[in-house]
Amino acid sequence: MPQPAPISRRRRPKRRAAPAAAAPNGKRAERRQAILDAALKEFTAEGFTAARLDDVARRAGIAKGTIYLYFRDKEALFQDLIRSEMGPVVGTLEFALGLDLPAREAAEQAIELFVREIYLTERKDIIRLVISEGPRFPHLAAFYYREVVSRGIAAVRSLLTRALERGELRNDAVIRFPQLLVAPGIVAIIWGSLFEPHDPLDVRALMRAHLDLLFGEERPK
Repeated sequence: MPQPAPISRRRRPKRRAAPAAAAPNGKRAERRQAILDAALKEFTAEGFTAARLDDVARRAGIAKGTIYLYFRDKEALFQDLIRSEMGPVVGTLEFALGLDLPAREAAEQAIELFVREIYLTERKDIIRLVISEGPRFPHLAAFYYREVVSRGIAAVRSLLTRALERGELRNDAVIRFPQLLVAPGIVAIIWGSLFEPHDPLDVRALMRAHLDLLFGEERPK
């Protein structure tokens, strides 16, 4: 089974050092990434409302005023965090779900992508933030929807439409509500935030059991 190339090799994406010839731009890119990394930690620890750019700057080891050379304000910083961290994952998901594979096989790849590149990384904290802060900041939720959710839903719906045409689905309910396919991922993130110390969840097993409900149990090969 072909697998999408890993986006990262560790729990946070590893950044490559810029070539010496590109030192000025490279230093600027490194500083910008340091701000984004610090922002994710600060937003995760304090929430969007309480997080202060002063503390982001402190975590990044820079003066507060330096942040404004890269980002207009705290909202722009949060939006760029979404775009830079989640955009590559969504792009890989679109590629994986667009391959000419049986729907079950493509969905299995999507599970591995979710677990490896979101659930086992700090990217899941971005989703937690959107869930917790979205009701108070609907414009941020709208931004996340445009940049991440709408693209993912379109890729899922395209996959499921092909599956229905091939007779791989029992009915079109999951096409009308493609949220059903991704729902276990959201459940896993919420469960992990609240109950993991009390009742650890096997995320892969959960999501594969959900595929059994949608496509029928996978037969042993």
